[in-house]
Order: sequence, then structure tokens, then C-alpha cells
Amino acid sequence: MKIVLDRPRCEGHGLCEEAAPQLMHLDDEGELVLDREEVDGADVALANAAARVCPVAALRVI
Repeated sequence: MKIVLDRPRCEGHGLCEEAAPQLMHLDDEGELVLDREEVDGADVALANAAARVCPVAALRVI
């Protein structure tokens, strides 16, 4: 599966990073960086959790 970030929509709230720190982080400027776009196994659940908590729906798992 793949995590897709809608960069223009992302506002850098950081809730997704809290839900899945193994997969993403906020850089020094508050921009979300996906450390891994391809996920499998238990990481799919983390990616889905991150997408669910995003208040602006900037993440999707496909």
C-alpha cells in the first residue's frame, strides 16, 4: 500500500506524526515529510491511523 500526501492541503498540525512517527516527521519548518511512502504489514494500520487523525484530510492510504 502507499501513503499519499496532498502537500498543498497539509497544514502541519502534527497529529499524523504522533500517530505514525515511524513513517513520517515534521521538518524544521513544520512541513510534513514522509519517511516511507510504501507500507505493508503493521505499518498499514499506522498509516491509516495517521490519515484518520489529519484534520484537513491531507493523507490517504491507497
